[in-house]
Amino acid sequence: MEDKLISIIIPVYNVERYLRECIDSIIAQTYKNLEIILVDDGSSDRTGSILDSIADERLHVFHKINEGSVSARKLGISKATGKYLGFVDGDDYIAEQTYEVLYQAAEDTNADVIYDQTY
Repeated sequence: MEDKLISIIIPVYNVERYLRECIDSIIAQTYKNLEIILVDDGSSDRTGSILDSIADERLHVFHKINEGSVSARKLGISKATGKYLGFVDGDDYIAEQTYEVLYQAAEDTNADVIYDQTY
């Protein structure tokens, strides 16, 4: 059975200091069937150029004018093609097995919502 695609949506705004660690933690996930959607919400620092410099075929970068994180999340959702949606903030990083564990829980329980409360 083929693993289902998970779309991870990351709204970002002026997070150049944390962005690389965030993205690296998602790229390093043990669950590999990921679509990583990064929405730059009009950053005024180097966030946009950092996003544009990362080479991974799973990354999809969108730039927009600043309208807030809700607007950025909505844009990410509209671009998502996965069976499941995941959300990470641009100044956070996650454990390597986060999406493997969440995916398995979703598949095992047929739940509408799964979340990680390890922190």
